Amino acid sequence: MQLGEINFDQIGPEKVIVVSDKKTGMKGFVVIDNTALGVGKGGIRMSPTVTIQEIARLARVMTFKTALAGLPFGGAKGGILAPQDVIKDVKRKEEYVRAYSREIRYLCPKLYVAAPDMNTAEQEMRWFAEENGSWKSTTGKPKDMCFENKCGIPHEYGSTGFGVAHATVVAAKYKKLDVKNITFAVEGFGNVGYFAVKYLTEMGAKLVAISDSKGTLYNSNGINFSELDKVKKETGSVINYKPGTILKTTDLVEIDADVIITAAVPDVINETNVNKIKAKIVVEGSNIPTKPEFEEMLFRNGILVVPDFVANSGGVISSYVEYRGKSVEDMFKLVEKKVVQNVKKVLSISKKKNIKPRDAAMELAMQRIAKAEEKKSKK
Repeated sequence: MQLGEINFDQIGPEKVIVVSDKKTGMKGFVVIDNTALGVGKGGIRMSPTVTIQEIARLARVMTFKTALAGLPFGGAKGGILAPQDVIKDVKRKEEYVRAYSREIRYLCPKLYVAAPDMNTAEQEMRWFAEENGSWKSTTGKPKDMCFENKCGIPHEYGSTGFGVAHATVVAAKYKKLDVKNITFAVEGFGNVGYFAVKYLTEMGAKLVAISDSKGTLYNSNGINFSELDKVKKETGSVINYKPGTILKTTDLVEIDADVIITAAVPDVINETNVNKIKAKIVVEGSNIPTKPEFEEMLFRNGILVVPDFVANSGGVISSYVEYRGKSVEDMFKLVEKKVVQNVKKVLSISKKKNIKPRDAAMELAMQRIAKAEEKKSKK
């Protein structure tokens, strides 16, 4: 946990908190990056390898994501360092999550509002909220967890993947492609990838490749979503789908498809494969799937990249709807509206100024943050 490796600048982070619990062995941290627009918002990532530097990078993504989405939230992120055997053991996992919640109770919901992330979902958010004592301490809670007629909207409704699908449609139109005629490949078949595949195939797009930790399944003739879903649930991996060619997990981003959607691990596009990308469009459904220098290379190669904090903002928009106590129907309407508006605006600025979409998105987000900081300083 080398704090010296975190980049501190005029935006933040405002707070870096490290916590531990001797009884359970839990170790964790919270990075509150910026609260100019509102309380810090961001999910809790749980893994054996999560680092404070990774959490700081993700917290910055959340700062830009909430600003660009036009939400009264700032950016933050939580992390729990947990061995794989803890993550797989429900009882021990609950102990870790509850211990983490107790240690940061003083932050939530005044300075930080949590949410699900890698290896945390609606059940973990139930434990977190129960231990915290406030219904507003986290979003992504189970739908049966209600307070004053306001109920949880779990990420299992697919808000992020739903937003990624709509971001893909806008990007395709920008490239003069009809969604009904495009081929696409998705890295990861978790919550984001699953729903991106579901909604895009329902719109008529053809899925030609999908990956998970066991490998990549490729079929140029198309992969049926319903059958894929069944195979994954019954066998534990997408590679058992028939027919198809099995490739390495890391081969997914090099597939020859119109669109590549990242939806799993960080830095999946890197120095080893950035010049091997064949897609016309890369939609970043996952957070920090690559570094800015590789996005620059993709841009120079004529590949349109929809940045993570633009493409996958459906989750935080859903969080806002839940935070306000609105319905699931309200959530889907607002996610589609905001994602479509924001992607269009970012791509318009990118084209007008001949800058890559991330630069356009950051310019827009920074304007909103600066305006909020100025207003805050006058109080």
